[in-house]
This record gives sequence, structure tokens and C-alpha cells, in this order.
Amino acid sequence: MPAYNEGSHLRQSIQRTHQQLERMTRDFEIVVVDDGSTDNTAEVLDQVAKDLKGVITVKLGQNQGKGHALRKGFEHVTGDLVFFLDADMDLPPEQMPGFLEVMEEEQADVVIGSKLHPRSQVDYPMHRRFISFVYFTITRILFGLPVRDTQTGIKLFKREVLECCLPVMFVRAFAHDLELLVLAHHFGYRTVESPVIIEYRHKYGYILGGAIKTAIIDTLSIFYRLNILGSYDARRAERLRRIHRI
Repeated sequence: MPAYNEGSHLRQSIQRTHQQLERMTRDFEIVVVDDGSTDNTAEVLDQVAKDLKGVITVKLGQNQGKGHALRKGFEHVTGDLVFFLDADMDLPPEQMPGFLEVMEEEQADVVIGSKLHPRSQVDYPMHRRFISFVYFTITRILFGLPVRDTQTGIKLFKREVLECCLPVMFVRAFAHDLELLVLAHHFGYRTVESPVIIEYRHKYGYILGGAIKTAIIDTLSIFYRLNILGSYDARRAERLRRIHRI
């Protein structure tokens, strides 16, 4: 659970997630990453970790993006199944059991929430639906991904997928989700979608042109590294060589 300036509702988010996990299993951990927050996120996190069993805190000195926070958080994960969940609770943790069911039924390695799934319950502005559709079309053409939505903040992974993909990634910010799913697909892991319920707590405005430009540049960079430079395969091969030497 990456958190950046989420102090106003972080306690509620962690407690709600903790309660859901207690209903699912006795063996769980919640790794919360304070991504260089400038509000009271760190103080709230310290107190919650004292009050609730199984809450692990990771504090980063400066904000470096959601992707970097997720990678740092994974260094503290011990479980075989790993959820990614945003701290703002737009995506209720009560839908996590459904992701486990989809993973088992579909024999999948990765299950991602999709706003574009026909059974999703999403009050999503039309302009954002259009942008999502355009982005899906671009990524489908470039990478052949078998999914329609890469950016929704709830995902479930088998541990081995993250062990394979995270160490060879480059992107730290917006396109981190895309890069991770592209690599999972590239390395032969099966990814499927699950419907989601989104309870927007903030009114969403228009996406700024700068953000769109950054997303396009990052997306094309992933394509270039994957298909032209072969950077990911080279990184993967080097990592395997180091592991075998050890």
C-alpha cells in the first residue's frame, strides 16, 4: 500500500484493509510505504503499526513515484500472494476475495482490476473513459496485452511474477503499472481481469496535457527497451547469472 500525503484517512484505510484480511486468513501482512510524505502520514503510520498486528512500515526519504514505492515495499513482503492496493480507498478492500477466486478459476498468475470490465461498477467521467479506451488501444497495438485497463490500483500477483519482473524495470512513475504488466506478459505469465467497484472520494478533473505527454513518452520508451534494445531480456539474463553464481 503506497501512501503519499494520505495522513487524513490512512488510519481508516489500513484498519479497513486489516479487517478484511482477518476475515480471509490468519496469515497476512500489510506493508505500507510512506513515499516521502510532507504531511502527518509518517506519524499516523507509526501509531497504526503499534495498534495493529501485521502492519509493516517502510519510509522513503523523498517522493520518487508510486512504482518506486511499490518496489521498495516488495522488499519487505514474505507472502506467496501479493496485493497492490491504493491507500485512498477508492477501491474497497472488500473486493479482494473476488480477485483470489478469479486467480484460482482462471489459473492466472496476475489478476488486475479493470474499470472497463463489463461487470465493473464505476462512475467514471466520459472524457476519462475516452482516454482509457485510447490508451488501451495503443498498448494493445504495441504490446499485445490481453487486458483493457492497466492503471487501476488494485492488483493481485503470485510472488514469482514480481520476483521476475520488478528487478528489471526502469519506470518509477505513471507507466510503472504498464511496464510491470508488459513484462509479466513478455515472460510468459498469464494475466486476467477482474471487475471492480470504485468509490471515488475526490472529484476528478481533466488530465493535464503534461501528464498525457509523460505517459506517451514512458509508453514508447517501454516499447523501445523491449523490442529494439532488448534491455529487459539482458537485465533478466544478467540477474539469473548473478543468482547462479551465488
